[in-house]
Amino acid sequence: MKLHASGEDYLEAILILHKKMGMVRSVDVARHMEVSKPSVCVAVNTLKEGGFLTMDENHFLHLTDVGREVAEQIYERHCFFTERLIALGVDPKTAEADACRIEHVISTESFERLKKSSESNNQEVVPSDE
Repeated sequence: MKLHASGEDYLEAILILHKKMGMVRSVDVARHMEVSKPSVCVAVNTLKEGGFLTMDENHFLHLTDVGREVAEQIYERHCFFTERLIALGVDPKTAEADACRIEHVISTESFERLKKSSESNNQEVVPSDE
């Protein structure tokens, strides 16, 4: 199943909330993402059908191995781009919003090359002179 950006956002939110709170319910996701509970319900059902997450008898959400892998990839990209944009002098809110868009459209090859370039050059991002 091919995930859309919104599905990736839900998986990322569940991962973040799980790291922060341990257990995650749909209502937590709705609050975190500032979306309606019915929207979360639709997304959760789609992600369950796709094999990305499960829900236990207490209605807690659990990422499957595949879901966790996707969520961690998206979250890594999000952090990578947010940190670099902020270091370049971009307003943190703008950096967050831009990173959220970039994380979904960049190819795996391009991201891996950017990451490798950054690591191998021990690249320090130079802030702008604004």
